[in-house]
Amino acid sequence: MAGTDFYGILGVDRSADQTEIQRAYRKLARKYHPDINKDPDAEDRFKEISEAYDVLSEPETRRRYDTFGADFRQVPPDVDAETWARAKAARESPFGGSRFDTGSFDTGDVDIEDLLGGIFGGRARRRGPMPGADQEAELELTVEEAHAGGRRTLTLPGPRTIEVTIPAGVTDGRRIRLAGQGGRGTDGAPPGDLYLLVHLAPHPRYRVDGRDLALDLPLTPWEAALGTTVTLPIPGGEAKLKVPPGTSTGRRLRLRGKGLPNPRGTAGDLYAEARVLVPAKPTDEERQLFEQLAAVSTFDPRGSGR
Repeated sequence: MAGTDFYGILGVDRSADQTEIQRAYRKLARKYHPDINKDPDAEDRFKEISEAYDVLSEPETRRRYDTFGADFRQVPPDVDAETWARAKAARESPFGGSRFDTGSFDTGDVDIEDLLGGIFGGRARRRGPMPGADQEAELELTVEEAHAGGRRTLTLPGPRTIEVTIPAGVTDGRRIRLAGQGGRGTDGAPPGDLYLLVHLAPHPRYRVDGRDLALDLPLTPWEAALGTTVTLPIPGGEAKLKVPPGTSTGRRLRLRGKGLPNPRGTAGDLYAEARVLVPAKPTDEERQLFEQLAAVSTFDPRGSGR
């Protein structure tokens, strides 16, 4: 975490609003998603982008990051910014050691040694209760599970078993916070939080881009030429899709709002990408019909009239 600049990772100013942050995240997520970008470093870059968005998209987490910087998760919740700044200055002083002369500034009722031990885990002697550390684990979901949400039982080191509520529409790279399920505190102090990093498993049908889904739509030549209505499988059911006449391979047809749901806004879309297929072994009658079509058609897919 040391030196991490979440604003720099997303390429936004520190004054950026939530719309700018979301726009920057979506642009970068599309570029570096491991399912799209096969560069060996893309996955690590995508995780950095997701971490930055997770912190900056939550107002309270962003406020703590702006206040405490890279140490924002280690600073106890009841420590104010001024006290933390004084403690950090004392810790980084060339005269620092296991004891500090606090006569040069007012520390109020705060024990600098306890505060420094809690924040830095360094040379200061720890005394009294210490909150538990935050922890992180990966949670792999199918597209259907991400779409519907629900409950999942997880077995964690210890071992211990917990029940997790998965919000409907959770996206790849997002974090689910489980308050109080992290490391244990000492001397009665509260435990830390557990953060579940969501990873969507590769799907045999769907390709995922943020909240949008895409799938291949096989069509016969006559369906593509004349138009038709097909039934598509979508997460949680089926949907009707009208294929316009003259559809060629590669055309993307959109079903608005049929992607992953969004509890806070607009759901993603589902895109069906046309793939025109011909019979591998046409029957004699099919061959005759294709020959008749070839004889009367003036269509030239390689000509200027394309």
